[in-house]
Amino acid sequence: MLNVNELGPETTLVDILERNRSLDQSIIHVEGENLERRVSFKDLHARALGILYLLQAAGAQRGDKMIIFLNNNEQFLDGFWAAVCGSITPVPLAVGISEEHRQKLLRVARKLADHDHRSPIIYTDAKNLERLEALAAQVGESEFFATLKARAFLVESVTDISRPGKITRPSADDVAFIQYSSGSTSEPKGVMLTHRNLIANTQGVHSVAQFNDEDSTFSWMPLTHDMGLIGFHMMMFFSGRPTHFMPTELFVRRPLLWLQAASKLRATITCSPNFGYRHFLKVLGQRKLEDVDLSRIRLIFNGAEPISVPLCNEFMSAMAYTGLKRSAMYPVYGLAEAALAVTVPPINTDYRWIRANRHQLKVGAAVELNPEKPRDALELMCVGQVIKNTEMLIADDAHQALPTGQVGHILIRGPSVSRGYFADVPATQGAIDAAGWLDTGDLGVVHENGLYIAGRAKEIIFVNGQNYYPYDMENIAQRAPGLDLNKVVAAGIAKPGSQGEELVIFVLHRSSMQDFVPTATAVSRLINEHTGLEVAEVVPTKRIPKTTSGKVQRHLLEQAYIDGEFDADLAELGLLKAVSGGAADAAADGIEARLQSICETALPGKKIAVDDNLFEIGASSLKLIEIHESVDRDFPGLIDLTELFDYPTIAQLAKHLEDKLTKAAAPLTTATIQR
Repeated sequence: MLNVNELGPETTLVDILERNRSLDQSIIHVEGENLERRVSFKDLHARALGILYLLQAAGAQRGDKMIIFLNNNEQFLDGFWAAVCGSITPVPLAVGISEEHRQKLLRVARKLADHDHRSPIIYTDAKNLERLEALAAQVGESEFFATLKARAFLVESVTDISRPGKITRPSADDVAFIQYSSGSTSEPKGVMLTHRNLIANTQGVHSVAQFNDEDSTFSWMPLTHDMGLIGFHMMMFFSGRPTHFMPTELFVRRPLLWLQAASKLRATITCSPNFGYRHFLKVLGQRKLEDVDLSRIRLIFNGAEPISVPLCNEFMSAMAYTGLKRSAMYPVYGLAEAALAVTVPPINTDYRWIRANRHQLKVGAAVELNPEKPRDALELMCVGQVIKNTEMLIADDAHQALPTGQVGHILIRGPSVSRGYFADVPATQGAIDAAGWLDTGDLGVVHENGLYIAGRAKEIIFVNGQNYYPYDMENIAQRAPGLDLNKVVAAGIAKPGSQGEELVIFVLHRSSMQDFVPTATAVSRLINEHTGLEVAEVVPTKRIPKTTSGKVQRHLLEQAYIDGEFDADLAELGLLKAVSGGAADAAADGIEARLQSICETALPGKKIAVDDNLFEIGASSLKLIEIHESVDRDFPGLIDLTELFDYPTIAQLAKHLEDKLTKAAAPLTTATIQR
């Protein structure tokens, strides 16, 4: 185990790569249940220099920016380290599955080109380049794309890496890479992270997490995310420990493989945000994993989004039989601007939380604990204490310190913290004040020496003179049948001429208004029961706009609501509520129609007949999971994922479901009771 705290203040990533080539350790890429590829630290160094030679031969030079646009983790790391060795700045961007990811690349590439007066290198593969070219033509960017294509470097061209490139040594204060945050606008912000930032943050985390010679990590987080790249590659690589990576797409398709592989590989450290626990538990259902021992896991880093206390409790209870210790759940707080971590808890302690009055969480308010009425209580998770090399301040709107126990803006500074955003002076000046404090955009409170995150400052909903946080309302609304957090958006909207904001809930819905009536009713009832607030409208929307990294763009939905885009649907919904009261048709034809709607929603652009075989029309494994989850929400516990293979048409599956529903509703006979 290498002691990262012994690294000097001028150490760079290149120094660490060179030092580690003498270690007998590897990066292991898990591609399936019994399929893995190992890249030794020595080979990683050799491959980086070999690819650097090819980049330099193609004209790459110090100061160039290199967009890495790849799904393959192994190819990603090869290219990343090659760029670092040549003082070429890597700019990781997620490939994703939608056009929005490719549009983001074009926006980022233009910003880089405008600043440097030179097109960035695009390190990608032929298929992704082809898709980028098609999109560029579609949006009128063919001329600009031609300049990008001229500097594209395709991984397929990497055949001979026997000749090493020339290392161009950076300084500790040079930018090591640019992490583009999602943001909530069409212009993503590039967080500049220096070698000094990354090593300082790693040292801060190491001083608490106490990584040791027995540690081995396993992660499915994407390397384009700071948790994946910094937390589960750099931090462990800096300390000379082996790391295991599973492609994110593989986790999405086979979430159970995450902990099955962690057990088999005897991993001690892993990670997941809310999404991962929810997805894992949904696919697991009532089953138990066979031959899985998680007793060696000592830390499961939990961050990247507001941490759900009930979800943590559900996950830990469900996995208790595997030997997973309660103290392994490790809620943390951080952001790209901090080079990852800001606060972490002490190890070997159970996670803890408080019950705060959700009506008393505005800036400057003293947090009120354990309110008398259960519906007033909001559970906030403790995310630990500030790490070494980072300062934290809880401040009022004027950036003045607030007493312990009061809610305020979370400000940070120190050697871990970024100096700002690439080629974006207004954003940098808006985030960092004259005293060097960076405003994280989050609100929090310190209680009994622990930080608790209350929410995002810019997303506060003001209703009846009180502050509320969207994720709180969304957590409640998603309890309605058929919903989850990915399908619900809460917003406070003041229409022109109104006296204040109203609480509006947007719900992803692509079938008929008649089908939406019970959902709208359930959402309104749940929020009123649990908070005492009245929901002005529950709005069906066919699309929830998100940034390229998956963060909801609330302002677009809010503006569409104000502009009247949902008025016709809401008028129809009001009539249906008045006439039918939300009664649903459970006849066989209704089941068939519902399944058809589910399948067509999962496979946009396809008109699916009831006798079409899903496999013959291109339903991938990911789409089958999506279809099964939707069916299970409407008909809980009746259909296993494997049954989609047995009943691959809508008609067959509807008949199978009808038989199960009929059987479940049949009166008990004497023979049934005796059995």
